Amino acid sequence: MIQTWSKDDFVISIDKTKLDSDIIHQFLTESYWAKGRTLDEVIESIKNSICFGLYDKNRQIGFARIITDSVLFAYLCDVFILPTYQRQGLGKWLIDTIFNIQELRNIKSWILATKDA
Repeated sequence: MIQTWSKDDFVISIDKTKLDSDIIHQFLTESYWAKGRTLDEVIESIKNSICFGLYDKNRQIGFARIITDSVLFAYLCDVFILPTYQRQGLGKWLIDTIFNIQELRNIKSWILATKDA
């Protein structure tokens, strides 16, 4: 069963088939940390990660990707909320959801590499 979480009109899902790789790619290539990343690289990175999509009804508005060994270490990367949806607590909800799912709850070390957080 695919895990989903709901809050008001918003849904978080780990269903990779719902992800909009074009929206993800567009946002990432405009970010400072992923400039120049190709669509093929985005698609391949999604295949090899645990991914969380955040949706307003069926429109993707946020994303986060986890690279992990599922025991000791997890790298949180490519996290974003589209600008028009920021400052509504959705990013905090996304991160809280990630840290509390069963598969990741016992990870000992997390890393997020960023210039601004």
